[in-house]
Amino acid sequence: MLKNALMISAAMMLGMASLKASAAVNLVTSIKPLQLIAAEVQDGLGEPVAVVPAGASPHSFTLKPSTVRDLQQADLVYWIGPDLETYLSKTLEARRGKTVSIQNLDGLHVRHFGDSQLGKTNQVTPDEHPDDAHDDLHRPGSIDVHLWLNPGNALIIAKQMADDLAIADSQNAERYQANFAAFRERLEQQDGDLKRRLALLSGKPFFLFHQTFDYFEEAYGLKHRGILTIGNEIQPGARHVAELKALLKDAGASCIFYEPPVRPKLAETIAAGMPVRFAELDALGYGITPQAGGYSMLLDRLGQSMGSCLEQLDRKSSS
Repeated sequence: MLKNALMISAAMMLGMASLKASAAVNLVTSIKPLQLIAAEVQDGLGEPVAVVPAGASPHSFTLKPSTVRDLQQADLVYWIGPDLETYLSKTLEARRGKTVSIQNLDGLHVRHFGDSQLGKTNQVTPDEHPDDAHDDLHRPGSIDVHLWLNPGNALIIAKQMADDLAIADSQNAERYQANFAAFRERLEQQDGDLKRRLALLSGKPFFLFHQTFDYFEEAYGLKHRGILTIGNEIQPGARHVAELKALLKDAGASCIFYEPPVRPKLAETIAAGMPVRFAELDALGYGITPQAGGYSMLLDRLGQSMGSCLEQLDRKSSS
């Protein structure tokens, strides 16, 4: 009896030790796109958490005390960097665990606003109501922080996460690397499909409300015709509306892409009587479940939305 009891006790202790050794790595990201990439690598071994909830802006966010505690207790934290999430800087400086600033990763393709690769942009901003906080992030020479929208960058980010997770949880190191390899294979296939589809639409005119998609455009040979910059709740003046209408009239049949959650009121005002189509572009992947294939879904939605709208212009012009 005593022997059996000792054997059972030893088995329980071994089981508990094994469970502790294989406990999921507590991984936290600042924003949803990084969470989607982390979920690709951590698939089956843990569930990464994002600090900024769905619907909130990653440009400005107020941390709750509970979120600060979560960041302090996390094994691994990934954020774009101080050029995007300035509200995280002090909290992350106080962390003892590993913290990775994505914008500083070796080999990353980093754009700066004002880069000439995509050509000049027509941008109309109302002088009387400048969106100072947002505009400061887009000043010429500043880093374009939307770097997750380049698929090559996503691979570099995922490889960094896989390597970090393999060190933090060496028992599952091979699994993390296998997850990364599967992610790379999916992404390379999707990247090729998007390039074949969107290459046919190069030169088709479209407009954005914010300069968010330069990485995606550069990767797939597209170029926005103009930026219709204005806060969603700001009522534009007559001069500003006239300038935007002139810009759209010059372009002819075109697409206007807006970001969720709602279409800006300005869109309806300036598009009245114009041969314009509307479509939503979501750079943050809200509504996408963090799991294997989640990041690919983000890119696919962007490609489908852009492609569908611009292809409609193509059909109209040929009919």
